[in-house]
Amino acid sequence: MEHKTKIIAEEGKQELLITREFDLPVESLFTAYKDKELFEKWMGTNLLQFEFKEYGNYHFETRSPKGDLMFSGKGAFHTYIPNEMIVRTFEMDVFSLPPQLEFLNFKALTGETSKLTMHIIFKSPEIRDELLKKPFAIGLDMAHNRLENILRKIN
Repeated sequence: MEHKTKIIAEEGKQELLITREFDLPVESLFTAYKDKELFEKWMGTNLLQFEFKEYGNYHFETRSPKGDLMFSGKGAFHTYIPNEMIVRTFEMDVFSLPPQLEFLNFKALTGETSKLTMHIIFKSPEIRDELLKKPFAIGLDMAHNRLENILRKIN
């Protein structure tokens, strides 16, 4: 099955370009990234900290039904323009990879559709390639599918 979330990883580069088109207005898509409750739902995670503001921090974790830590991530928001852009850092605690810099761009395609473009920069091509060996692409596509399904029900 083909993923709707596309990941472009050029050989030898320390960046990823991720794109996804959504059957959602751009305002709804942006809200999914800035609203604590929506973020928890579509990411399927627990937010320990979430301050959506310039230089605000976020920290989340996902646990198994037994309570075992499965995933943990944290970072800081640097800047944002509503319905257009978010710049943030992101660090995955469980994989022990250095922080990455993320540029999220939101674009209205029509009144009811939008596109998310994520440009992620890593410390080195090797670190980027290490992430790509993990189930990153599958997990991101699943999260984006949940995002779209949850927001369709709300809108």
